[in-house]
Amino acid sequence: MNRKQFLILIIALVVLGGAGLALFWQDIAAYRESGARIGAKLLPGFKIADVAEIRLRDAKNQVTLARKENAWVVQERGGYTANFQDIGDLMVKLVELKVTQSEQVGAALLPRLELAEPGKGEGAGTLIEFRDGSGSTLARLILGKKVLKMDPLNPLPSAKDGVPAGRYVLPASAKDTVVVVSDPLNAVEARPGKWLNKDFFKAERIKTLAVGPEGGAPRWKIARDVEYGQWQLADGGGLDASAAVAAVNKLGTMSFSDVAANPGPGDAEKPVVAVAETFDKLTYTVKVAKRKTGEEYQLSFTVAGNPPKQRVPEKGEKGQDKERRDKEFAETLKKLDERIAAEKALAKWTYVVARSEVEPLLRERGEMVARKRAKN
Repeated sequence: MNRKQFLILIIALVVLGGAGLALFWQDIAAYRESGARIGAKLLPGFKIADVAEIRLRDAKNQVTLARKENAWVVQERGGYTANFQDIGDLMVKLVELKVTQSEQVGAALLPRLELAEPGKGEGAGTLIEFRDGSGSTLARLILGKKVLKMDPLNPLPSAKDGVPAGRYVLPASAKDTVVVVSDPLNAVEARPGKWLNKDFFKAERIKTLAVGPEGGAPRWKIARDVEYGQWQLADGGGLDASAAVAAVNKLGTMSFSDVAANPGPGDAEKPVVAVAETFDKLTYTVKVAKRKTGEEYQLSFTVAGNPPKQRVPEKGEKGQDKERRDKEFAETLKKLDERIAAEKALAKWTYVVARSEVEPLLRERGEMVARKRAKN
């Protein structure tokens, strides 16, 4: 090799090295710009106050959470009130999350990490979009497969392959960079029922309860003369006390899993109607019908009546006791009026409930009667 050829080789190496270095720094700049470096925030610059809408979508479901005045609503459920606590927790968590791992992953490999965009084939993740009041996108993420961590001290069978300790995430700003965060984000679902405010009616201090088919005579009716008194079948006969208590208690602890979207008259079978009268002069009418698809039930209810506005003084009541009891009565009445107003607002919806929630109300009369003990 002569001197001229040697100089040409040196110049070529310098040019190639410079190009490689430029590409390297370009990649580093893009990496830093994406916010995907280890220790960086997952959503740099994200401001919760700017969010007016959240959209979640996976391979099966989608939900839109919208901020309306001072409340959040679930659009796919006719504007039913959303659980503000759950929404706030999600946004705060995402603001605080930091990247613990970062990798370059080609588009063809994203489905393996369940990071494919929903609606574009298998291996779809959960897409989250945050938008402002004008509809502009503030942030966009795809949540993928959960990262499992072995825990030899966990005895549960479900933990044999590891417990969720993190999650793969594809930020929109990170291009082909996949990151890992240290939270599995288990609460993030695209199912509309997940985000509903689960406040429900509570029929308390029940005096009588009658259950039967809609438009027909009750199958059974139970009653008691005083609060905390013994339940009796209205038409006589031995009552199974546990069955009575289960039915009454369920009306005070009822919960639902979803709100029926556009329910129609052909969606469910003929309903069973439970009518509960309370010592507060309220009447709850609850209609329960099995859905024609699946094992769940539809439930609707109304509440009518007005609680007494004046307290009946007790016999021999002294002045000091009267003042205290009048104050307690006024406070209780205020809370009761507020609860009734909230329940009447909830009564315009039809709810989806599990069979276990309504099973105590579906019993036939024979199931409410105490069984005779066999003689030895």
